[in-house]
Amino acid sequence: MKKKIVNKLVASAAFLVLLSFVAGPVHAKKVLLKVPIAFATKLPGLGETIKWLGDRTETLSGGTVKIKVYEPKKLIAPFEILDAVSAGKVNAGYATAGYWFGKMKAAALFSAVPFGPEAPEYLAWLYYGNGGKLYQGMYDDGGYNVKVHVCGIIAPETSGWFKEPIKSASQLKGMKMRFFGLGGQVMQKLGVTTSLLPGGEIFPALEKGAIDASEFSMPAIDKLLGFYKLVKYNYYPGWHQQATVFELLINGDTWRSMDAQQQMVIEMGCRAATLHSLAFTEAIQFDQMTENVEKNGVKQMYWSNNMLATFNNAWMEVVEENRSTDPGFKKVWDDLAAFREGYDIWEAHAFLPRAQR
Repeated sequence: MKKKIVNKLVASAAFLVLLSFVAGPVHAKKVLLKVPIAFATKLPGLGETIKWLGDRTETLSGGTVKIKVYEPKKLIAPFEILDAVSAGKVNAGYATAGYWFGKMKAAALFSAVPFGPEAPEYLAWLYYGNGGKLYQGMYDDGGYNVKVHVCGIIAPETSGWFKEPIKSASQLKGMKMRFFGLGGQVMQKLGVTTSLLPGGEIFPALEKGAIDASEFSMPAIDKLLGFYKLVKYNYYPGWHQQATVFELLINGDTWRSMDAQQQMVIEMGCRAATLHSLAFTEAIQFDQMTENVEKNGVKQMYWSNNMLATFNNAWMEVVEENRSTDPGFKKVWDDLAAFREGYDIWEAHAFLPRAQR
């Protein structure tokens, strides 16, 4: 009889332990994260990624954490997300750190780096180098009350949609172009007037002649914004964004109010979302590139070696200017550069050389 009672108690205890992992703590305070986003959910790998996570978070947390996504400008304008989350106007937001370049120059290095790391190398630095610590430290040092999570990444973008072929840097002088992040500073070096427009404002700006050209994202994403209807020359490679990182920002007070299991749901959920965004967006580009050529009349162009060298030389000037004027940028850049120097040993030995275009 005692043995049966003991066995039942052990079985009951095991069931309760299992239930705690599946359903979450019995008395866990429920959390609703209201998440304004910088990119529409219709855009794969951009706004779609946080929706993908939101659709799964309630189940993963046993009902204790929910994510409600708000399309761009429905709750908070894209460029106001960081300040709104930090101040507690909303308890979370989804964007890319490059949007905060005007507040903290180092932010751009956690978003996309010209001639920079591809996605695996970038994630290696963010997860297992000093990148993640520096990322959070940037916000802490800047006085922002947020907890940052890497919560998405995409592989290279195209580097611009133009009305005509670009054969020399002289053609860029005087051009008005939508351009993101540090790549925009490179283009400014070459005489381009750049602006950072949200995705939904680019087509009207092209249509009205407010800008002459634009870059935005990957072929399957750009297609949804209709650029091919107005500009036909789409340039590769994406020298300015070999990978682009997206972030989930959670208000610091909200984050600290969550229990350890709820925090783990967000942390592991964002890692899953990062894998999803990378694999999904890689899988859908080649079909769109084919459609662009065969149905949409797009000319897929590849920058000459001379043009790529011109971009790279201008980029090195941008790096040195930012390093010499901004200690935060210097701190992050020097760490990333050191990591990349070490990674080059692995990359040079392990990977097959790529065919030259």
